[in-house]
Amino acid sequence: MSTLGRIIHYSRPYWWRIVVAVLASGTTGAMDGAFAYLVEPLLKKIFATHDLTIFVLLPIGVIVLFTIRSTCRFLNDYYLRTAGELAVVDIRNEIYNNSIRLDLQYYNTNATGGMMSRVLNDVGGMQSGIANVVTNIFRDGISALSLLGVLFYRNWMLALIAFVAIPLTAYPAQVIGRRIKRLANQGQLKMADLSSHLQETFSGIKVIKAFGLEDRSEERFQKVSLEYYDLVRKSIKYASISAPITEMITSIGIAAVIWSGGSMVMKGTMSAAEFFSFITAMILVYKPLKSLNGAYNTVQTSLGAAIRVFEIIDKRPEIVDGPDAVPLVDCQGVVEMRDVSFRYNDEYVLRNISLRAERNQIIALVGPSGGGKTTLVSLIPRFYDASEGAILIDDHDIRSVTKKTLVDQIALVDQETILFNDTIANNIRYGNSDASDSEVQKSAMTAYAHEFITQMPDGYNTIIGDRGVRLSGGQRQRICIARALIKNAPILILDEATSALDTESEKMVQKALDNLMINRTTFVIAHRLSTVLHADQIVVLENGHIVESGSHNDLLKNEGLYNRLHSLQFSDRDVAGSINKQ
Repeated sequence: MSTLGRIIHYSRPYWWRIVVAVLASGTTGAMDGAFAYLVEPLLKKIFATHDLTIFVLLPIGVIVLFTIRSTCRFLNDYYLRTAGELAVVDIRNEIYNNSIRLDLQYYNTNATGGMMSRVLNDVGGMQSGIANVVTNIFRDGISALSLLGVLFYRNWMLALIAFVAIPLTAYPAQVIGRRIKRLANQGQLKMADLSSHLQETFSGIKVIKAFGLEDRSEERFQKVSLEYYDLVRKSIKYASISAPITEMITSIGIAAVIWSGGSMVMKGTMSAAEFFSFITAMILVYKPLKSLNGAYNTVQTSLGAAIRVFEIIDKRPEIVDGPDAVPLVDCQGVVEMRDVSFRYNDEYVLRNISLRAERNQIIALVGPSGGGKTTLVSLIPRFYDASEGAILIDDHDIRSVTKKTLVDQIALVDQETILFNDTIANNIRYGNSDASDSEVQKSAMTAYAHEFITQMPDGYNTIIGDRGVRLSGGQRQRICIARALIKNAPILILDEATSALDTESEKMVQKALDNLMINRTTFVIAHRLSTVLHADQIVVLENGHIVESGSHNDLLKNEGLYNRLHSLQFSDRDVAGSINKQ
């Protein structure tokens, strides 16, 4: 009930729509009872007293009655469904807003397709529950109550006989409802698997085609689709068997009424008109009761989807502002790590890291893959929190300042160029939403992107496609650099920003990066040591530990890991150069 209450709660802002729907549905339901009640006096006046006036007006009355009833049904359906859709918009917005504020660790452990399924499929599944609850409680509920009133008014003994079997339908309805709810939850999980597979397929289509994985992808998708069908089939089976069971049980009451009522008419204790009115009300009442039973199953399905939605809405990020957090202002860009360690679960990724970057210094992080370089720089903007030790910016522990003002001081250019299906200008403006057109153009020129942008079909207003698919790797990276430039943050993180580029593109991007690093404290992660030779300090990481640090020349003299990496890379380059000459 708490889950159902939460679903209804989202409809409260649209109460007036629901009031209109309730009044309309109540009118519709009440008319069913009025129709059944009027059968007896009308039949008496027409057939017993031969009142021709009533006979003439009756068809007109039927048309008027059903016109009013149809209008009420329209008002009910329209305002109820729009209220439900608006509530779904609010729920979808809330799950999205909460999702993008969760920690990166959550995204590392949950499939993208699964999260998309919760926002789209599960929220959509809740909408039918919202509509069914209100519709059936008021329209079918009032209809059933009004018809029950007619039945008991006409003959309370027959009414008791008619509904003696009704309580027997409660137990199978509950059993079936619980199974439908469980299957709905499992079905949503399987739909999340389908969404995840689709997301992986479409985003990785180049790899699938390059390795000829079409058949393997088809088999995997068909397997998950069949598993989803199996769950849906079971849900259909239980939903389909619900109504027949109810009808079989209630038929006992109907049979008893026909026998008992017919006996009363033959004995003269009940008129034929009264019995016909009673039978009309009894036939009409079973429809809303059956509808209420079907709505129960629909609500159970919606609750299965709602549970998954509320799991995301209720989840809170672990990395939040402290109660005494203060804004970080006038940042100079001095970054210090004091004995920092980080572990994921029980496994240490970084151990006892201590380093200091003065204002406008360039700190290069190098070393073998898996050494913890990316994790280390991810601690600075608090993508993750250090397990031990402290990170300070301008002598402020970053956990003592607000996250918003912290990230405002940091710009990031990642090895994965994340661009959005928007215009080039707007992609640059993601660094500063208030930037003017001239500021956007200036940033692009500094990033060596202005020339190729002006050659695009619509210049800065060109839509670049999903993830910037219409641009080359070097062009995408220069847009990212322009985005970082326009943010104008005093601290810069470059995570292998040129690793995926060809030589010509790398030279152009490196020139843009040189402009970006001016007057900024910069952390550079690089596998190509040639890009960090002039760093103020080179930190060598291996297995989560700092094994060496110093200038390029000092590290070469140490003949340690950096020396070996340098010798290996430059000897490989010499070999490649000689091959090219041949």
